[in-house]
Amino acid sequence: MLELAVLGLLKDQDLHGYELKKRLSALLGMETAVSFGSLYPALAKLETAGAVEVVTPASDTAGRSGAAPGAVAGRRRKVYRITTSGVRLFDQLLADGPGATGDERSFSVRLAFARYLPTDGRLGLLQRRRALVAERLSQLATRAKQPLRDRYVQLLAEHEHDSLSRDLAWLDRLIREEQGASRPAGQVGGAIGLGVPLASTSQLRRRLAPKTLAPAGK
Repeated sequence: MLELAVLGLLKDQDLHGYELKKRLSALLGMETAVSFGSLYPALAKLETAGAVEVVTPASDTAGRSGAAPGAVAGRRRKVYRITTSGVRLFDQLLADGPGATGDERSFSVRLAFARYLPTDGRLGLLQRRRALVAERLSQLATRAKQPLRDRYVQLLAEHEHDSLSRDLAWLDRLIREEQGASRPAGQVGGAIGLGVPLASTSQLRRRLAPKTLAPAGK
């Protein structure tokens, strides 16, 4: 995913290492913030593979206006550029293969660069993710029928149900938008075709609530 993200950012424009790190952290989120210790080996690997190349503009010196504080005068920063081979590699990595949407970060990075996918590619990405989320929601409903140990396990299950339900509704909206964009002018309507009934939070709570025994004789 790091290589895909690096190539995607370089596809937009040439960047030096510090700016790449900053944009990768913004893309991937603080929980998966990228360090220079992981970024530069990834860049070196991509450079060895011919996917990126280093360019150092003659005017890009530390002494120029706007240089980083404390920079050594006359030092030039490496600027990375994606190559033709890198564009091909990016397209291969971006193509959504089986299981590629199972990991949250993997799906998020691919969606961030989904503008480079054809419409059917974006639909495939979203629909496979939706099928996975729907399956997890179904599994949660099955587990909800089993007695739980305590209230806090129940609260966690309710929270997971709410999160999955929101994700499913969000994916449904994105899929409808993609289908609408790809539909010929004048053609309206149509179903997503992946619908699954959702249990409401109150229904789930009733399923998760501990069963009480009726008094004897009742």
